[in-house]
Amino acid sequence: MRIGMIGAGGIASKLALTIAEMDGVNNYAIASRSLAKAEAFKTTYHFEKAYGSYEALLADPLVDLVYIATPHSEHYAEMELCLRYHKPVLCEKAFTANAIQAKDILSRYEKAQLFLAEAIWTRYLPSRKIIDDVLASGILGDVFLVSANLCYANKAHPRLTDPALAGGALLDMGIYPLTFALMALHESPVSLHAECKKTETGVDEATTMILSFPGGKQAILFASMDGPSDRSGYVYGSKGYLEVINCNNPEQLNVYDINHQLLKSYPIPPQISGYEYEIEECRRCLEQKLEQTPFVSHKVTLEVMTMMDAMRKEMGIVYPFEK
Repeated sequence: MRIGMIGAGGIASKLALTIAEMDGVNNYAIASRSLAKAEAFKTTYHFEKAYGSYEALLADPLVDLVYIATPHSEHYAEMELCLRYHKPVLCEKAFTANAIQAKDILSRYEKAQLFLAEAIWTRYLPSRKIIDDVLASGILGDVFLVSANLCYANKAHPRLTDPALAGGALLDMGIYPLTFALMALHESPVSLHAECKKTETGVDEATTMILSFPGGKQAILFASMDGPSDRSGYVYGSKGYLEVINCNNPEQLNVYDINHQLLKSYPIPPQISGYEYEIEECRRCLEQKLEQTPFVSHKVTLEVMTMMDAMRKEMGIVYPFEK
């Protein structure tokens, strides 16, 4: 499978390094609005082709899958462009800037019977099934609370504080604790609340989320650009709790009893970076002529964007292109 990448930034470089170690997949083409940047990326990561426009990459008949790795604000227009060239797409999270964009582009890809998936990589990791199996075993008893966090000292990054690029902690980092809770509880919240500290530019710098689920279950989640956190995820039950070391890319799972005694640890399978699983799933879907993946269905992508819209509304965050 030949991968064409749109956007030559940090996340694209991480995926390129991963693909270089995979079998049956190759870094074929890179496109940037700057041909010089594309050429430099091509040389560094050993791509076959470099293009100075997205249209040129999409016109290449050898591109099997397009990976979109640009700021959130650009995803919708770029997926529209890929649709015009009838190219299957794996688009980075957050899928779009808002649910209106997500609903529109998802329906158009479905109408075209063309594959489209969100690259929220935690949904593809093998640790997801391990966690599901632990919860299904009943070892925790009745689950009543989930907590998770993801924080990095990265507010100096211009993309993250620019409202015009749909910046902010929620769409960039908060989506991961949110996804962790949704995967653990396998339900949609009945209510949600969010509050934040804002940057001088008006996007959320640090965001706290409280979600209520059927049966009285709750999730307490937070993300911040101010500094590091332990990135932990916890699922609490009547008989004990599950500790997930690094909810973003689980490194180890530990189960404790009601007295905080370690009952069992679950190692995580070795991986290249973790990004390989979303690429392998895309390859499987294209080989089987599927239009979406069960790991993150179109319905789930739209639901998450709708939740984040509701949170932004409560926090009073509106991007310039939404006004």
